[in-house]
Amino acid sequence: MYDGLDAVAQASAVREGRVSPVELVRHSLDLIDAHDATLGAFISVTADAALREAREAERRIASEGTEGLPPLFGVPTAIKDLTPTAGVRTTFGSKAYDSHVPDVDAHSVTLLRAAGTISLGKTNTPEFGLSGYTDNDVRGQARSPWDLTRSAGGSSGGAAAAVAAGLVPFAHGSDGGGSLRIPASSCGIFGLKPSRGRISPGPDANVAGLAVEGPLSRTVRDAAAMLDALSVPMPGDPYWAPPLPPGETFLAHAAEEPGRLRIARYADLGDSGFAVDPVCRKAYEETTELLGALGHDVEEVANPFVAELGELFFVIWGVQSLRYEVAPEQEELLRPVTRFWRERGRQTSAEDFYRALAGAQRLSRRVVEATERYDAVLTPTLGLPPQPVAYFTGESGEELMEQIGRQSLFSPFTSGYNLTGQPAASLPLHWTEDELPIGVSLTGRPAGEAQLLSLCAQLEAAKPWGHRRPAL
Repeated sequence: MYDGLDAVAQASAVREGRVSPVELVRHSLDLIDAHDATLGAFISVTADAALREAREAERRIASEGTEGLPPLFGVPTAIKDLTPTAGVRTTFGSKAYDSHVPDVDAHSVTLLRAAGTISLGKTNTPEFGLSGYTDNDVRGQARSPWDLTRSAGGSSGGAAAAVAAGLVPFAHGSDGGGSLRIPASSCGIFGLKPSRGRISPGPDANVAGLAVEGPLSRTVRDAAAMLDALSVPMPGDPYWAPPLPPGETFLAHAAEEPGRLRIARYADLGDSGFAVDPVCRKAYEETTELLGALGHDVEEVANPFVAELGELFFVIWGVQSLRYEVAPEQEELLRPVTRFWRERGRQTSAEDFYRALAGAQRLSRRVVEATERYDAVLTPTLGLPPQPVAYFTGESGEELMEQIGRQSLFSPFTSGYNLTGQPAASLPLHWTEDELPIGVSLTGRPAGEAQLLSLCAQLEAAKPWGHRRPAL
């Protein structure tokens, strides 16, 4: 009864009295009990707290009625374990934080609760969110429900696996180099990285400006509904995206036709030595044809990111890995790949870090200028299809460096748009003969989520994916 309902439909069913919040929460918890041992989607499940919230929601309906309820009232969701949640174990995917319980909510957690959602717990993430796959020493691997031998991607891999498997209708995630789009592609769902400044990181800091929180969902409209809930700034935010005009919502924009758009496309990886897998290129080519059939003008452009992207990003990535405080005696609890990034960060001088930040801003300006004539940019989401979990192994010496290189081969397209701060989405528009999902990516204009969501919803309507369900 509930499996076919997305989050927006579940909220409507609650308001209409066709289902209760307790029924929705119990259903999701039953699915977690049945499937999460193999999926690895959750680090912590807060069943008792979720049921208390659901019962309180039912008491509110009984006493006040449904008029004036928040838009997502009674809908189950989950919070990525990189995001502090007061009173709930939040490990950041690390044994060094295995028993860490924050006393303050992230602003996004407060906003999702205010929108009426009920969190069922904290989803799996790699240690400190540093990898494009999800595995750690707290929970282990998160796997794609389409093939349990394959990684769910990362770093929001647990959230993506939970949504793809139907454990929750939508989930909170974050993206500092592709961490919403990579798992969305690997798990066959929709993932949206909002614009820099659209969602507050508060009360935490976002020094480099790479990471932004956002939705993973089965449907475009669910992502739009979560974006509406999260797009409330916090005083003191260092970045601001222009708000929608009064009375407008992202959910409403997702229901509108986008009109005829001019869309750039590229899949060339230049002199990187990387090549796009044929199945990922096929998805990209088929999406180009679909966009043309829908009346859009699609033009080939040169890859606007130059060879310096990788080095700039890696310098910033290494330094920002140090945001998590770890006592010297606990450093040995960290995974080798985490220690690698932190050591790289420590060896980076203040001068080199400043130059990397400045270089990233200059590169971002050139990229935005090069594509400013276009309403959107189409690329493959990933360079490879969902990979076996063994693809990401290699924890020391040359094997570790090879693993980091394989991650770059796996995801060569995503990180650039964390530098520019543009909104970007992964859409599950293609499936292989053996039922593996392959995503394609659309990047919008700066602060252009409204138009991007409208375009994504048009593609969803033209080539639906919501009927697809993994056989768990």
